[in-house]
Amino acid sequence: MKALIAAGGHGTRLRPITFTLNKHLIPIANKPMIFHALDKMAEAGIKEVGINVNPGDTSISKACGNGEDFGLNITYIEQSGGPLGLAHIIKNAESFIGDEDFIFYLGDNIILGSIKPFIKKFKDEKADCLLALSRVEDPERFGVPDIDEKGNIIGVEEKPKRPKSPYAVTGIYIYNKSIFDAVKKLKPSARGELEISDAHQYLIDHGYKVTFVEITGWWKDTGKPDDLIQGNQLLLNDITSTQEGAIVDEHVQIQGKVSIAKGAKILGRSYIRGPVMIGPCAVIRDSYIGPFTSVGGRVEISGGEIENSIVFDDADISCKRKIVDSLLGKNCTITDAHATLPSGNRLIVGENSIVEL
Repeated sequence: MKALIAAGGHGTRLRPITFTLNKHLIPIANKPMIFHALDKMAEAGIKEVGINVNPGDTSISKACGNGEDFGLNITYIEQSGGPLGLAHIIKNAESFIGDEDFIFYLGDNIILGSIKPFIKKFKDEKADCLLALSRVEDPERFGVPDIDEKGNIIGVEEKPKRPKSPYAVTGIYIYNKSIFDAVKKLKPSARGELEISDAHQYLIDHGYKVTFVEITGWWKDTGKPDDLIQGNQLLLNDITSTQEGAIVDEHVQIQGKVSIAKGAKILGRSYIRGPVMIGPCAVIRDSYIGPFTSVGGRVEISGGEIENSIVFDDADISCKRKIVDSLLGKNCTITDAHATLPSGNRLIVGENSIVEL
């Protein structure tokens, strides 16, 4: 079995972060989002991975390389014509997939647990297509399955105004080669894309076996800033405490699960309350780092308070006002200005920004 990972698109809902960074390289728990997807593939025993990228984009290939670090062999597939829908990504990858079964994984999805059970069910049931479903509060944002009283999927509708079930079709799919028959028959939707839901409906209408598995753990489609922060929370819950190779002053207080990378320095009267992850060569001085915060490499925080946030590499923060629920972009600078507003500032700050609070 091969894997196809979607890592294109423009991430418009995550601007200004994505003006300068492919959204699949946004760090979640101090690791680019797409790395989590690659880890899932390797853990499932998959060796051959194709990554769909935007035309001319080299940022993904520079980050992921040839796949050797993950135990994978990666092929990069440019989506000619630009982002024309998920079904177009599959159509565009036919020469890479060939006649093999494959898992199609959206690179901005985060789940807990292994994908091995999904693959096993697909094979055991000799399915043509397996969809991973998740119960959500807002199914109208997603492709939604129509499931009959016998538990069979009898239809799939993209972003319906009146959803026929409380489930979303997540960004995890498994197919055999029959999916190529489907995508070749599709016509662009009203928004000019080849819709993956239409491909699934084609398979159903033409008698192919479409089955599903419900994700009973945690799944997140990280399309918006709040989703990224929640995804960060999810992964930080599973970290292991470590301080090997770090310098931690004797007056520093550490509570809960805290992972401090090699070369980091926690100085003065800092207080770290986990779950928190601190990257290599970061320097934190006289600061409070609260739960569900990931601090990237070479970050400097002096006299600050940060909680439930993602701090990208090389940020410099010297601000006494409390920062919460925020994305602080690579190499940004946050400094004090005037103390006239209540504390608890919420920020989404792009790369190389300078903010005074």
